[in-house]
Amino acid sequence: MATEQFDVTIIGSGPGGYVAAIRAAQLGLRTAIVEKDKRLGGTCTLRGCIPTKQLLQSAYIYEKMKHAAEFGILASNVGYDFSQVQKRKEQVVTKNSKGIEFLMKKNKITVFKGTGRLNLPGRVEVTGEDGKKETVHTKNIVIATGSVVRPIPGFETDGDRVINSDQILELKEVPKSLIVMGAGAVGVEFASIFSRFGCETTIVEIMPRLLPLEDEEISNELARAFRKRGIKLQLDTKLDGVERTKTGVIVTGKTSKGEPVKIEAEKLLVAVGRMPYTEGLGLEGTKIKVERGAIQVDEYLRTGEPNVYAIGDVIPTPWLAHLASKEGILAVEQIAGKQVQPINLRLVPSCTYCDPEVGSVGLTEQKARELGYDVKVGKFPFTASGKARILGEDEGFVKIVSESKYDEILGVHIIGPHATELIAEACVAMQLESTAEELGRTIHAHPTVSESVMEAAEDVHKLAIHF
Repeated sequence: MATEQFDVTIIGSGPGGYVAAIRAAQLGLRTAIVEKDKRLGGTCTLRGCIPTKQLLQSAYIYEKMKHAAEFGILASNVGYDFSQVQKRKEQVVTKNSKGIEFLMKKNKITVFKGTGRLNLPGRVEVTGEDGKKETVHTKNIVIATGSVVRPIPGFETDGDRVINSDQILELKEVPKSLIVMGAGAVGVEFASIFSRFGCETTIVEIMPRLLPLEDEEISNELARAFRKRGIKLQLDTKLDGVERTKTGVIVTGKTSKGEPVKIEAEKLLVAVGRMPYTEGLGLEGTKIKVERGAIQVDEYLRTGEPNVYAIGDVIPTPWLAHLASKEGILAVEQIAGKQVQPINLRLVPSCTYCDPEVGSVGLTEQKARELGYDVKVGKFPFTASGKARILGEDEGFVKIVSESKYDEILGVHIIGPHATELIAEACVAMQLESTAEELGRTIHAHPTVSESVMEAAEDVHKLAIHF
């Protein structure tokens, strides 16, 4: 039995949970964290962001090496060893997880290994792998249990022919052909990875475009780039089911116009559907409300129970690691008695690490118009960027959505080289309520791809120099 009294106990060690724990400790709170996995880091570190981006990096390097002669580098017979690709992925994941363990020790955070269950008021019951239970006494609780893959009826995974986003990370070899069901961030990232490794890849999406939540021009540009890479797109199509054959799978469905669709491949990746993970958490009989599987919180992340907070994928805010981290910080700073402000969800960036990359923040052009803004748009193509030409990556563009009256930047949308890095500048600009003119007048170093952000801002007033 744990007899120590903690100020805050966090259930879950993902990017929401472990960041919350560290900030709590920094603020002088006696902190505990509960994790059922053998390793710390949650989905992002172990089965999501980190391993996926490492595979993308390996695929990117392989693609670059195949075209090395264009840069005067003579690299013949370029190939890849997928077992080594997977080995490096695991090394990176392990190093990141161990880094989190180190941070727990550095900040004197007590780690309880096991499944956490609420035993209110002021207690968390932890059940270890061996079935032994101990009770953690705590003044405050932060639920950060994240999300898991949600089964899709008719497309149940078997780990072999039909796989989900967890299982595809453990493949021993690249399949000859792959159907990707879903064109959200997960789907297009895996399509990028495996198509680069020579897998014949087809994306099927129920909506009429890729990345349906992004600006429409971004989606169209990504579709163009994917077709150029040989990725087949079956958009505006609803799949009915999957048949397992001796050699692979056959999926069938219909387009929105009623046209039948039939596609064969070696494997099917079901890249749609995640759900908040609340199993065994003990919410029954509490005042914590759950709607559509998600824990309901107020703008300060407080649940219906006093001194119980929830953050990350388990609540109905965008499921992004960086947002979960900020939510965790907000929750524990509140517990520590600090002055806090609710998170402005309009300023949360979205990044998709496909090839080409996509980064965005704020309103799309369509959404801005729907909200009644008098919209002005500036764009700058990477084909006009000297640095993009140097990189040999001149696909895509920067698009800035602003409003006429005050010239305030409403949204920034980027597709192209280093888009997921460039978007940070837009986040700062919008956080400071910058105008397009101010961003355009900000001196950017030359030659850099970041100059394209400056030029797009200048183009809002039709003053771009190189376009």
